[in-house]
Order: sequence, then C-alpha cells, then structure tokens
Amino acid sequence: MNVEMNPANVEACCPPLGDGVLQEQEAVEAAVRFKALGDPARVRIVNRLAVADGPVCVCDLTPEIGLSQATVSFHLKKLLGAGLVEREQRGKWAFYSIRPGALEGLATVLDPGV
Repeated sequence: MNVEMNPANVEACCPPLGDGVLQEQEAVEAAVRFKALGDPARVRIVNRLAVADGPVCVCDLTPEIGLSQATVSFHLKKLLGAGLVEREQRGKWAFYSIRPGALEGLATVLDPGV
C-alpha cells in the first residue's frame, strides 16, 4: 500500500485509542507514518530534526547520517510523503523540519495518556 499523508490531516491523524475505536482512515494514516519510520536512517533523520533549533539543510544531514546526499534525499522524500517533515527551498538547498503535531499524533496512538 503506497498512501501519502494529506498535510491537512496531520493534526487530525492518530487520535488516542482511549478516545474510542480507531477508524479505518485514521489507522491507514498512522500506518503510513509508522511505515516511514521503519528504516533506521529515517529514525535518525527524524531524531536529528527533532532536536534541531530550526530547519536543517540536507547538506548538513548527509555527513551526520553517513549516507550519500541522494540517499538522504530519498529518505527525506519518504518522510515528507508520510507527513512527518516539512521542506523549505532556499536557493539550491532544501531545508527540513518536523511538521508540527506529526510526532505527537503518533505518540497518542501508542499512549492515550500523552
């Protein structure tokens, strides 16, 4: 299944399980995000972006992750498609940051007390 997240649904995604039965579309959207995090390089990228003070250039992620620029860009595209990150173009470089609310939505699926 190759489903991309609709950015408009980012905050609406992933209500806590304690709030009631998870609807099919909500489950699909959460699964898309979890699937995007199913690669260790993507988890490291998300971690790096989560602790950054602002948007991070792909050129800075490349040496930190230890992969080629093309591979890091590939992983960022997957994270962007899943609605986990945002992209800002500055000249020839792309800067990425965590999409507000994206990680909290996942956390509430796993821990309704969050």
